[in-house]
This record gives sequence, C-alpha cells and structure tokens, in this order.
Amino acid sequence: MDIHAPIGVLDSGVGGLSVLKCLHRLLPHEDFIYVGDTARTPYGIRTEKEIRGFVAEMIDWLAAQGVKQVVIACNTLTMLGVDTLKGEYKFSIVGMSKGEKLLLEASKKKKIGVLATPFTIGTEAHKKAILAVDSEAEVYPMPCPKFVPLIEGEQFDSPQLAAAIAEYAVPLKQAGVDAVILSCTHFPFIQEQIAAEFGLGVTIIDPAEATSLEAIASLREQGLLRGEGEGRVEVCATADIERVRRLTRRMLPEIDCEFREINLRQKK
Repeated sequence: MDIHAPIGVLDSGVGGLSVLKCLHRLLPHEDFIYVGDTARTPYGIRTEKEIRGFVAEMIDWLAAQGVKQVVIACNTLTMLGVDTLKGEYKFSIVGMSKGEKLLLEASKKKKIGVLATPFTIGTEAHKKAILAVDSEAEVYPMPCPKFVPLIEGEQFDSPQLAAAIAEYAVPLKQAGVDAVILSCTHFPFIQEQIAAEFGLGVTIIDPAEATSLEAIASLREQGLLRGEGEGRVEVCATADIERVRRLTRRMLPEIDCEFREINLRQKK
C-alpha cells in the first residue's frame, strides 16, 4: 500500500462533508477523495439490497482511484455492518463511531438524546452501545426525518427548519437530557441552530472526531500516515455538482477543494 495514496470518504449525499472536515483538520498532510452519491440520495427510501449495491459501487470506484483507506461517513451505511462491506479490498474500511464514550463523559445526569434518521434509530445501535458501557444511562432516541431533505435543499434559514428543530427538541428537553449526539453526518450542518435550541446546559456531540481518530489509528497501525506535504482535497458527486460545491464551501470554507461530477461505472 502506497503511503502517499489518498484517503477515500463516501456518503449517500453531502452529509459526510462534516467528517471530511474533521479528517482534514487532523490530517492536513493527506490527500482526500470524497464521493457523494447525490444522483440517488436519499437512500432511506431504498431497499437494503439496493443500498448495499450502491455502497459497493462507491467503494469499487474509490478502489480504482488507488485509495489506502475508505471512511464510510454515514451512520445509515455504517448500520449495514462495516465488516459485511469490506469484501476483498486490501485497504481498511472505517465506519462512523457511535460516540458512546464521549456521550457518557459529557452527561452528568446520564440522560442522553440521540438525533438520527428513522433507519438509524430503528436499529437501536446507539442505545445498545451506550447501555453496554453504562447500564444505568437513560437513552432517548429521536428520529428526525425532516432534517436531511431540508439540509440537502439548502433550507438553512427557513422557518421549516427552525420548526423541525423545535419539534424534535421538545421531547428531549422534557426528558431532561444534558447531552445529545448528532447521529447523522448531515446534522452538523445545523449544529449551531440545534445547540441554540437546547441551550448552554446541553452538550451537543458530533461523532466525526471519534470516527476520525479511529481512521487515524488504523492508518498508524499500518504505517500509512503521511507526515509532511500539503494535502489535496477532491470532492466528487454523481449529480448536482454546483449544489455540492455550494454546500462544500459552507462546511469547508477554509479548504481549497477541487470538484468533479463522476459516473461510478466509469472507474477513471
């Protein structure tokens, strides 16, 4: 494996850009190739068989680019089981962290809220992970179906988004949570609005950092971390590249990215 090869990051849309931001901050010397399957998002309406096929296409495409690692920057895709997605690839594949340790460290009352897509909430993966570490914790899952379409539609200052944030926050406030995890990579796009809705007494956690640290540990174990040079970032999407460009600049304003619209069936 070439130490100078890029790191691949994939998602069904633009949400994974929040993970790319964290990875780039921690690994400024590395090259990155991001792939968002914007032609077929949202994946929530698809069957599991379809989703697995789409993910395999993205990983195959990244493999053809010669990546040394793939980070699955999507909680929904991670819930499919990272081990089942690894196949015969020579590089490591890292999924999203559930952030259970960060949550329990942040929550003095052991009352924890989980904001995620309905699919992710339905797996109960976060609840199980938190209770496995501390069986006395109280976990309050909140499915948020309105967030992703509003974020993908760039409705950041809309009354619809403000209303949705308030709607999903009310039950968690009533439960008295003091820590909330954003268990969808889209949600950091609206982290400030969510934090403002909950107020100073509630810690909002983005699992992107824990995920990035796991990716770094894997690369270090394989001796694949670059220690010098200026990294290059390429953002690829299967459709709507101008919209992706705008959303990338919103999430990654400090990074000079290259953009490309791609066909996953054309490997180069």
